[in-house]
Amino acid sequence: MKFAAKYVAIGAILACAGPLFAQQAKPAAPAAKAAPAAAKPLAGQTVKLAFIDPLSGPMGSVGSNIAKEWQFVADRYAGDKNPAGVKLEFVNFDGKSSPQESLNALRAATDQGIRFIVQGNGSHVAGPLIDAVNKHNERNPGKELLFINYAAVDPSFTNEKCSFWHFRLDADTSMKIEALTSYMKDLPKVKKVYLINQNYAHGQQISKFFKEGIQRKRPDVQIVGDELHPLAQVKDFAPYVAKIKASSADSIVTGNWGADMTLLAKALSDSGLAIPIYAYYPGLTGTPTALAQIKGLEVLQFAIAHSNHGGEYGAIRKEFKQKFKEDFYVPQTVYGVHLLTQAMANAKSADPVKVALALEGLTVKAGVGGEITMRKSDHQLQQHVYISRWTPVTAKNPYSEENTGFNFAEVKGLEPYVSSTPTSCQMKRPGA
Repeated sequence: MKFAAKYVAIGAILACAGPLFAQQAKPAAPAAKAAPAAAKPLAGQTVKLAFIDPLSGPMGSVGSNIAKEWQFVADRYAGDKNPAGVKLEFVNFDGKSSPQESLNALRAATDQGIRFIVQGNGSHVAGPLIDAVNKHNERNPGKELLFINYAAVDPSFTNEKCSFWHFRLDADTSMKIEALTSYMKDLPKVKKVYLINQNYAHGQQISKFFKEGIQRKRPDVQIVGDELHPLAQVKDFAPYVAKIKASSADSIVTGNWGADMTLLAKALSDSGLAIPIYAYYPGLTGTPTALAQIKGLEVLQFAIAHSNHGGEYGAIRKEFKQKFKEDFYVPQTVYGVHLLTQAMANAKSADPVKVALALEGLTVKAGVGGEITMRKSDHQLQQHVYISRWTPVTAKNPYSEENTGFNFAEVKGLEPYVSSTPTSCQMKRPGA
């Protein structure tokens, strides 16, 4: 996601869409200046976007929920409720967690004339999609595609593999790990860490960046296990938990999501191993229900939001749950809608090339913690990261994840500059 435990973040919405999400841009960047409030350059137009993610199989419940979130947010801020006056319509394609199936979906989308691609689960799919979009755009000038990545967090996508046609809305693995290790450095009880992750780019990157980050900040911390397991194939994590137990680890770090996160938590509970688990995506569909059945397991989430944000984001979550009887947990959907509609307003166009140029450097007040900025140098969104803990509902933290009576309550919020990491991207732009 991932996510996080792809979660995440929102504060105020467009001035014309609500009192809190007033959009604005950096005064120094002409492309980022907001259009006049009354201007609706694309009034009455509909723009289609292809949503390519798993809609079936072990990860299908996650993808199906997120598909609903995208369209819900797009409908909530359609037409007069966004600065471009445009309606965004999502067309769903089942990528089945497969690179090949997702590439087939991309071809089907382009055959339908769709020029905006949205995907997030996971990096093993996003990488081939980025390559395919790059090749398509080289071969088809005037019919370019724009790829909005909302959750695939492999840092290489905004570093050595960066592309003008790719924009990431989630904090990448290096950013989340920077936040986590900054938090962990002040926890003397953390001495022996076990890493367990899915064996693809996302999990591999967590292992790499965590080891580097904790070595800089807490060289005394030992990595007592570094496990990579097949994605969405393990049915019983008991053998892995036995290894964790034998290692004498006092903490676990995982980027697992979907069934892999749920089954790992269950196996830990069954074994009686009650050590803190620091997770990316413990809030995705199904996992909170599983966590609520577990006694004594301390779960901390590091993500771009938590359960109890108020304001406009809180209202969105409440409305979504009332309509679908499901939790809303991907603030990147809100970010994406507001960034895209503001960029279209600024560009006075829905042409992907012009929209991409208008997205660069764009700052909007659509973040859980305030402003978010799409960094021009690598197309990585700069935003807050939060550490939160799985805990019973209280008057202060009232949201109930999946109606369990539990939620992720904020432990520490980290400003964008804390988690921001440098980039090696050498961006090649059109006409350069």
